[in-house]
Amino acid sequence: MNKKIFISTGEVSGDLHGSILSKALFDEAGKKSLDLEICGLGGERMKKEGVKILQDTTSISAIGIWEALPLILPTIRIQRRFYKILKKYPPDCLILIDYMGPNINIGTRLKRSRNNIPIYYYIAPQEWAWRVGNNSTTNLINFSDKIFAIFKQEANFYKRRGGNVFWVGHPMIDLTKKLPSKKDSRTILNLRPNQNILLLMPASRPQELKYILPTFLKTAKKLQLRYPSFVVYIPSCRRVFDEKFRKGLEKYEIKGKIISQQDDSKLMPYIYSLTKLALCKSGTVNMELALYGIPQIIGYRVSRVTAFIAKRILNFKVRFISPVNLLVKKFIIPEFVQKNFNEKKIFYKACRILDLTSEKTKIKKGYTLLKKELGEEGVVDRAAKEIINSII
Repeated sequence: MNKKIFISTGEVSGDLHGSILSKALFDEAGKKSLDLEICGLGGERMKKEGVKILQDTTSISAIGIWEALPLILPTIRIQRRFYKILKKYPPDCLILIDYMGPNINIGTRLKRSRNNIPIYYYIAPQEWAWRVGNNSTTNLINFSDKIFAIFKQEANFYKRRGGNVFWVGHPMIDLTKKLPSKKDSRTILNLRPNQNILLLMPASRPQELKYILPTFLKTAKKLQLRYPSFVVYIPSCRRVFDEKFRKGLEKYEIKGKIISQQDDSKLMPYIYSLTKLALCKSGTVNMELALYGIPQIIGYRVSRVTAFIAKRILNFKVRFISPVNLLVKKFIIPEFVQKNFNEKKIFYKACRILDLTSEKTKIKKGYTLLKKELGEEGVVDRAAKEIINSII
């Protein structure tokens, strides 16, 4: 029996989740003796799992109104092409993963055309956590045949509004494995017994190199001067970022190493094992670090134009920017946003976390609370089984 699934996602995190789900879908199809083809919008990770990528969308991503302007026309062209393919070669279902703006447009357009393709949303916009304007929601419920919720709050939010929701849990649970020993990690990474890692995870989008990377590098330099045994590691989720990261380390005379996208999956367990503190932007990585028990500090900044429009015109409201803090509704991990995002404040907080047991204990207790909110292992397999069963 031949079946076809289309997936639409974008950005580095969407490509990651799309690849994990695609692998699970192929595995589940194999159990049912289905000949499954998966096509869609995504990136290298999905391609490695056997997905036929119609367009690489990992590079077409931005946070903010001003930052997104140059990407509007490329995004529209991709959507039009994708929509034509959907109409010409209708799949057995369409899975939308994250990538809010483009995916909301694709889903809305398909429903308006009265197309009968089942639409599933996996990793939906975090509308339960933030509001824009008059508190109205996107029309995600109207075009989604089923929402695969990764958060309890998300499931409850959409259920109360009439959505067909299946709570699967957070996929990062499936990815969190026992870390290797510090001894083995130092051998693999060629670090001395007294050396530990200061991890920088500043960017998955081009504009984050401009607004976030310099402040984190300045902070890293100050921390390395205070703690000489620190070695800075920067995982690079995109090849085009490598040179920017190298130049940044050279500019601030930081002892460090860039981990290429190619080596990322192999080396990250060893890096996490030796990480004393992570400085990172808000996003999926916050959840991963929390599940591994790694102390972290969140930083984020957008252009002043974007910040003004969001606050004054769109009336955008959000209490926390990290999904970790959003879930437990308190500051488990420190956040520094816009005007507060500067190296002096981050350095001071970093030293407190590194030097005071009470600070580390507070974060650890918060992580324990978080884990209770994320569900049980087998998240992606549950989603894949539900999807495959629906198209048989």
